[in-house]
Amino acid sequence: MTDADAAPSSVGVVVVAAGSGSRLGADVPKAFVHLAGRPLLAHALDTVARMPGRAEVVVVAPAGLTDPGGPLWSGVVLPAGAVVVPGGAERTDSVAAGMAALGQGCEIVLVHDAARCLMPLAVFSRVVEAVRAGAAGAVPGLPVVDTVKTVDADGVITGTPERSTLRAVQTPQGFRREVLERAHASGLQATDDAALVELCGDDVVVVEGDPLGTKVTTADDLERAQWLLDRAATLGE
Repeated sequence: MTDADAAPSSVGVVVVAAGSGSRLGADVPKAFVHLAGRPLLAHALDTVARMPGRAEVVVVAPAGLTDPGGPLWSGVVLPAGAVVVPGGAERTDSVAAGMAALGQGCEIVLVHDAARCLMPLAVFSRVVEAVRAGAAGAVPGLPVVDTVKTVDADGVITGTPERSTLRAVQTPQGFRREVLERAHASGLQATDDAALVELCGDDVVVVEGDPLGTKVTTADDLERAQWLLDRAATLGE
């Protein structure tokens, strides 16, 4: 092994696959629901494994399902050197568990939802490049095409945000490691890692996302993902 081969990775990827997926109506955790004959997690890891360099990978799986030799893992190919750890009660806990399993050589951390299993590799690269260029954090996002309203507890409209300023964010979300660790140590709560970092006062930039990165949440989403795969196969993509 050469010195270059032994050098630690500067990028770590935490793949969050610990959700129950109750809205999908499946009898297995969402990451293990099949798409084109393989778990959603398998499709997500196929892309992560193609990242340039020596990205370190941690998969956060549901407690009790961390054995890659288990039946639900059939069809999942872990990237070389990847490890699997159990998730926590909340998504924040799962991300923290994943970060804790990364080697100290990982200076940039990407957090990716296994349910966004078709996100193209180019988006991963854009996120990493933005953080390497100096951003504390970077997330992929798409312009919002619908008019969005804010409402109060009674459903009365209280405002109409300017649509041009809105983005629907996706994953992977990338951060300088010390930034994300500080945010998780703050004790604050947020719906995603970007919001948590923002609450701690660090700026997060948005890079171009991709419609393929839509999250599989419902049965309709799963059908659409299958359609996208079929379309890609027909076009030879």
